[in-house]
Amino acid sequence: MDFEHIVVGAGISGLGAAHFAARAGVPTLVLERSNRIGGCINSHQFANCGDFWTEAGSHTCFNSYGTLISILEDLDQLDRLTPKADGSYRLWRQDQLRPVLSGLHPLEALISLPRLARRSKADASVADYYGAILGRRNYRDLLGPAFQALVCQPADDYPAELLFRRKPRRKDIARKFTFPRGLSEIPAAIARQPEIEVRTAQEIRGIVGDGNGFRIQLTAGDELRCDYLTLAVPPDVAARLLPKHLTNAKAAVDEIAMAEIETLLVAFRVADLDLPAIAGLISVDDAFYSAVSRDFLPDEQYRGFAFHFRPGALDAEAQIGAACHALGARPADVVENAHIGNRLPALRKGHHRTVERLDAALAGTHLAITGNWFYGVSLEDALTRSRQEHQRLFSNRLNG
Repeated sequence: MDFEHIVVGAGISGLGAAHFAARAGVPTLVLERSNRIGGCINSHQFANCGDFWTEAGSHTCFNSYGTLISILEDLDQLDRLTPKADGSYRLWRQDQLRPVLSGLHPLEALISLPRLARRSKADASVADYYGAILGRRNYRDLLGPAFQALVCQPADDYPAELLFRRKPRRKDIARKFTFPRGLSEIPAAIARQPEIEVRTAQEIRGIVGDGNGFRIQLTAGDELRCDYLTLAVPPDVAARLLPKHLTNAKAAVDEIAMAEIETLLVAFRVADLDLPAIAGLISVDDAFYSAVSRDFLPDEQYRGFAFHFRPGALDAEAQIGAACHALGARPADVVENAHIGNRLPALRKGHHRTVERLDAALAGTHLAITGNWFYGVSLEDALTRSRQEHQRLFSNRLNG
């Protein structure tokens, strides 16, 4: 069966690529390996808590996410944007909740800050750059744990230039927002478009070149052909699926590692927690990187938290115990829990050179590669890449 454009992967990167293609008049088939769409967007609904949900992956959208907002405008979804209530994070250190600024060493910061004018983020790791401009103790006791919480993985070698990239803000949009039923409303809205067909539970055995196009071989025995192909999958999956003739592209993608995260979701009755409303926890010395609360959208009956654990650090029961200990609760107070495995790209300094080699290898082909591993791990970073690859693939149609 022939298609003009096929996207492999129904996370936000793949659905974004399908959206841009559909808006340009290119009908798109999206193939997804799992039984659900959204990828790292996963608004988990607790079966025993009515309509209550907690985010298991991506947690927040900002009014600086211009590409995402443009998609929501296209889909007439701006009226569903739900502002997130402000909240503060707390440090979890030495089995105690502490104010975030308790990890700051002011004198060291004062002495180190003049170095800011002489330091560049280019080719610097997070540890190199921020350890220099604010001091090593500040990095150890505050910034390092905060960055680990942000990217949900060890952050010392993460590229400094990919953190806090400036983006223009939409002043008519709430600074932080979600949706009434969680961020999973976004992929669902994209997938509902008539120009986009999504098929889940699709296992791909291999992809081979066919002239300028491609043949996709499914493990079920079916074969699909397309003129244009977008891979919107993790780098290790992309390296496996890339057609054999694209050796330079495969070599570049092979350089990018993956990080595993074990996410525990817990729901409590409001009356069973004495903890004041918080945005979340930044762990300094425990088995989890961070905990993000659902307190930004209060519910009358329940409170929910997503704890992002280091892989293999604790078993399922011990994770629940650690989460309850940090929240001042008892395991018996947990109304419901869920354990979810997540994977994120482990970007390292010098990453931009890998992307440059990959882009050179893809130039002139009908193959695009997108994901949350080009400009950072945020939703906007992923969509920025998807839009750029769409413009490259379909520039003739757009210019015509």
